[in-house]
Parts: sequence; C-alpha cells; structure tokens
Amino acid sequence: MAGDWRDRRAEHVRTLISRAAPDIVEERKWRKPSNPDGVPTFSLGGLVCTIETYRDKIKLTFAQGAALQDPEGLFNASLTAGTRRAIDLHETDALDDEAFIALVREAVGHNLS
Repeated sequence: MAGDWRDRRAEHVRTLISRAAPDIVEERKWRKPSNPDGVPTFSLGGLVCTIETYRDKIKLTFAQGAALQDPEGLFNASLTAGTRRAIDLHETDALDDEAFIALVREAVGHNLS
C-alpha cells in the first residue's frame, strides 16, 4: 500500500496531530495476523485517538469523542457509540485542518482534566 492515498492521508493526519499536541506519543497497538503492523494510537494523559486504514477510507476514532464538543461537525461515524466518536475520511473528502487540530487539543485537554 506504499504511496497509496490512504498512506498520504494518514501521514497528513499524523502531522496535524503532532501540531495540535507536540508531546503526544504514537504507538502501534493491537497487532494481529490480519493487521501485523497494528493500529497507530496517539496518547497524552490517556488514549486520544487512533488511525485505522480500510479499503475505502481511513477512520480516525477518538476514544472519548462523545465527551467532546464538535462545533464544526467533524465526527461522521460511531455517532451512537457510548463513548467514542469517529471521522471517516474517503479519498476525496475534505478535512478542515484547523478544526481537526482544535478537536485533538480538546481531546488532550479532556484527558488531562
């Protein structure tokens, strides 16, 4: 999948996460035979979000998303989940970088409060 649009999109999101929270820690978790590379997870004061790659999208799941304000309406998946919320990004979907950065900062603030 090297060079695939999903890789480029995930790398862009990583950059935004780092801009939002320079001290955030990225780790790979939940390795299994069907996903030997594991899931990129981002933590600071607890789990902030994950990036998962699917055939038709990347999914950005915020562990405590239900507790976060989302004034720009970035969350578009897992909207009825008890705790988490997600953003599904398809190849041509736009992402408001500044709103995403604000959402990551809010998630970190929630973890640290």
